[in-house]
Amino acid sequence: MRMESVGWVMPPDSRSARRGKSFGGQMHDKYMKAAARAGFEPMVTAAAGDGRKLAGLAGLAAKIGLGGRVYSLAMAARTHEPDDVEVAARTQQLIGQSVPRWHFNMLRDEPRNAAFDAAIRRAVTPGTHVLDIGAGSGLLSMMAARAGAGRVVACEENPAIADMARQIVATNGFADRVRVVTGNSTELDMESDLEGRADVIVSEIVSNNLLAEGVLKTLADAATRLLAPGGQMIPAGGDVMIALGSWAAAEDHRMTMVSGFDLGGFNALTQVPRNVAVSDATLTLQSEPAALLSFDFTGEAAREPHHGAATLVAQGGPIGGIMQWIRLQLDDVIDYENRPGPDAKSHWGAQYYPFDVPLELAAGTELRVVGVHDGHQLLVWREDAGATELPSPSGEGLGWGCNGHPRAQHVPTPPPPLKGRG
Repeated sequence: MRMESVGWVMPPDSRSARRGKSFGGQMHDKYMKAAARAGFEPMVTAAAGDGRKLAGLAGLAAKIGLGGRVYSLAMAARTHEPDDVEVAARTQQLIGQSVPRWHFNMLRDEPRNAAFDAAIRRAVTPGTHVLDIGAGSGLLSMMAARAGAGRVVACEENPAIADMARQIVATNGFADRVRVVTGNSTELDMESDLEGRADVIVSEIVSNNLLAEGVLKTLADAATRLLAPGGQMIPAGGDVMIALGSWAAAEDHRMTMVSGFDLGGFNALTQVPRNVAVSDATLTLQSEPAALLSFDFTGEAAREPHHGAATLVAQGGPIGGIMQWIRLQLDDVIDYENRPGPDAKSHWGAQYYPFDVPLELAAGTELRVVGVHDGHQLLVWREDAGATELPSPSGEGLGWGCNGHPRAQHVPTPPPPLKGRG
């Protein structure tokens, strides 16, 4: 493979990638990616010792779906070309693209951090063996070590993040008790990786809808295979919380008149649910909250798809839709909840399911809300049929799956597990 410069190609942005792609073109791309993957390792072998070629192959790995190879190839390129500024720039871009941006907001989430720290301190005693699933930077692992854990295994699947976690753990003086393992927890060997079942398993692999990072199957495996008898899971369970509500700022995102043309029809293509910051001042809850779906993280996962329902009692006034957020039962003492409100602080966002048009409901009116999940995605809609609908300013609705029609009961194909934070 000839590379006069660093032969990396930036993955196309989502907008340009979708334009002009026929089905035949998509199939051709799929075939070419498969062919590239099949011949990838021989190319890596041939490029051994050549930093610029290795940097190009790191870019190719990102493009053809071999994300697990990006970091090792980028670091190998830097090792062989430590003074090459182009290699440094290209590999930094690749490494940064491999780390979801929500990690940074998550680590700054003080209410989240404090809640987990308190639960860890209650669970850990001198000598406790702890497993941290989805360890990220190693923050929760270091909390466990600081609380007195004898040994901590920090399991992190992303190679770039795992390598940085090792450095962070060492910088903070916990390398003698915290060992970072790169990989998925479902592939951990109980003896060689974990050195026996853990007394405490701590994890934070939940998303805005609670489910999108594969928390159910991951923690079911951990609780049944990796946890010692009588051990503790942190968190022990979680709830998908809902309430009736309105989001005034949603109107700011609607298409109306553009350059003299009415583009209101485009609103029918709006993605639902809509993500909104829990502290958004234009967000109003208009019923008491209820748990739509509840999950126990201490045993086997329930068979999917899983349905739940809750009855919400309106507090009156025009109601725009259904608001969804999460609650975690960290232990018997403390729950963490990112309930929307003016003083709320959370890196997790709320999910807003707008009705087709706002509903005028008298105080005390009951609405039945249904939710279904497939282990990753969540779908929410209302089942009532008698509420009076208010006309929207443009005459058409924003909602999909929130108007009580049976079509909303379809469960979409699960997305990749890395999308999920506000």
